[in-house]
Amino acid sequence: MPQTAIGPSAAASGPMLDELRDWVLLETPTTDAAAVNRLLDLAESGLGAAGAHLRRLPGTRGHGDMLLARSPGEGKAVLVVGHLDTVWDHGTLARMPYRVEGPRAHGPGIYDMKAGSYIAFHALRAILREGTPTRRPVALLLTPDEEVGSPSSRATIEAAARDAVAVLIPEPASAEGHCVTARKGVGRFAVRVAGRAAHSGTHWEAGRSAVLGLARVIEAANGLVDLARGVTTNVAPVWGGTRPNVVAHEAGCEIDLRVATAEDGERLERALLALPETLAPGLPDGIAIEVTGGMNRPPFAETPAGLALYERARAIAAGNGYELPRQYRGGGSDGNFTAALGVPTLDGLGVPGAGAHAAHEHILWEQLAPRCATLRGLMETLG
Repeated sequence: MPQTAIGPSAAASGPMLDELRDWVLLETPTTDAAAVNRLLDLAESGLGAAGAHLRRLPGTRGHGDMLLARSPGEGKAVLVVGHLDTVWDHGTLARMPYRVEGPRAHGPGIYDMKAGSYIAFHALRAILREGTPTRRPVALLLTPDEEVGSPSSRATIEAAARDAVAVLIPEPASAEGHCVTARKGVGRFAVRVAGRAAHSGTHWEAGRSAVLGLARVIEAANGLVDLARGVTTNVAPVWGGTRPNVVAHEAGCEIDLRVATAEDGERLERALLALPETLAPGLPDGIAIEVTGGMNRPPFAETPAGLALYERARAIAAGNGYELPRQYRGGGSDGNFTAALGVPTLDGLGVPGAGAHAAHEHILWEQLAPRCATLRGLMETLG
């Protein structure tokens, strides 16, 4: 336990942090299925020893496995969904080591979202070990690919949600401790532009610059932004050409789309996919544009059932000694999938901190125990 620990929350959170450290020291980039599976093995072992009914689903599309752990009981479950993959490549620990500095515990993936998945694991394991009665069975689904849009796990998440009375998502709380009752929908698109190479000095007129075509795409994509409606686009990364003295024969980019409503998602998806036809009249012959992709996560709308779930969580949090404000968050999560099915979903139930996907990533580790207690309270009492 860290030497800085003081007070009841720190005393209870210290042993949890010691175990979470083992999770952080296992690097789990989404792109390495074997690495993600090593952490899944650890979770599977702990939950199996506690008596969970386990179902391990082999990975597909090059991603790691999934684990569905369930407590005894019949009927629809309280479902908790967490991911084990991170955005950090192997070797990140060497330059961004796990460390504890006062109230902050740093490390790649600790905030997004190993701490959240860990407290879900810890809560279910404690329920099983202690034989605590719950109103409903509790199911924990651990997934390997949320950071790239959950391509291999979405169908499993949705199937589990259809068999649930409520879904809890322990994605990180905000720095101020907010949980999440709504999220924007997310679309991802890839753009490829083909032109014709030529020497930029002696045969410029024979070339057709793919970069010019890409510039028109970028301008059009930015023109779709409507902040009043909650619509944003972001173009990155961007690439094109080979050398300054060669007219670029190819170029491309990716486009991130965020929308507040399903209707805007459908409308903007159509508009982006139609850009090759829309822009063609203004481009020189010989430039071809291709746009692929679509909406990846539907919007997660705030609903009366979701707000009732939030009020239950807020009351339990108060009993555990802290406020639980709520927020509407622009980033997507696997909660988007479950909320879109009409299943009451509460997100952002993980540990406060900051720096997701950034070098200063950290959690406020003294919040491990109280946040875990709230998640456990929801697991035990929802019905």
